[in-house]
Amino acid sequence: MKKILIAITLLATIGNISAQTTEAEKNLKAQSKDTLDGWKVGGIASLNLTQTSLTNWSAGGQNSVSATGILSLFANLKKGKSTWDNSLDLAYGLLQQGSEDVRKTDDKIDFTSKYGQKAFKNWYYAGLINFKSQMTAGYNYPDDSTKISNFLAPGYLLGAIGMDYKPNDIFTLFISPLTMKMTIVNDQNLADIGAYGVDPAEFDLVTGTLIKNGLTTRTEYGGYLRVLFKKDVMKNINLQSKLELFSNYEEATHVDVNWEVLIAMKVNKYISATISTQLLYDHDIDIALDRNNDGIIDGSGKRVQFKEVLGIGIAYKF
Repeated sequence: MKKILIAITLLATIGNISAQTTEAEKNLKAQSKDTLDGWKVGGIASLNLTQTSLTNWSAGGQNSVSATGILSLFANLKKGKSTWDNSLDLAYGLLQQGSEDVRKTDDKIDFTSKYGQKAFKNWYYAGLINFKSQMTAGYNYPDDSTKISNFLAPGYLLGAIGMDYKPNDIFTLFISPLTMKMTIVNDQNLADIGAYGVDPAEFDLVTGTLIKNGLTTRTEYGGYLRVLFKKDVMKNINLQSKLELFSNYEEATHVDVNWEVLIAMKVNKYISATISTQLLYDHDIDIALDRNNDGIIDGSGKRVQFKEVLGIGIAYKF
């Protein structure tokens, strides 16, 4: 009888432990799901400074001071089958060399907001809004009196509906066959000359009198593709790359390209080096050309634009 009671007690204990284990597994799964849901925020901020001072320097040169700031932020929300991804990239740089006035070396505003609803596996039905511009006026140096850009001149507003492929937090691919791209030139002088693809002003051919102001907006409809890659490729090296392609259905062979890369290399907690590049091609933008290399602008044409900024300074990743 004693052995029977011991066996019954053991069976009851095992059953209780099994029930507790099953309940614990359920709680763990629920906690894991809760962990995946919610906000995920982060970014990279850096300030790079360069200074050169020369006194009685026989090899020649000029004193210079430059500063470049970069801020790249993201805030992503996941809730059930819905996702909402937001990113903001800002950059600004200034250079003072010799006795020349302060010049701008970098200027960027880039905001994107994308909402998705899960369709199947790693695919989402998604809508995206993107805004690009710069903060202050730009000049074609050494000519520092004629503006070639300004805030909202140009500005680009893009809205797209399509499918978003998100297999993980590292890579996303957004494809949209329904895209509206609006070019804004909120500077009448630039609009009148047809800068950035807007319709230029109309003038009387005889008297030169203005008949009609240039348009300050231009709207295009077409297809859009956006690829984003973001990863710590090594222990102290973070790589972010973004490729955007847009094709106007009226001119399908003209593809606008925007490819950006940001590499942040961390030396210690606060010191790091950053390298940012941007390759840009827009068929609607005419680039001033010096065909004879004599410092005189004598034409314009379509060109691939490229920018590279290397800096070493204070940085913080969060």
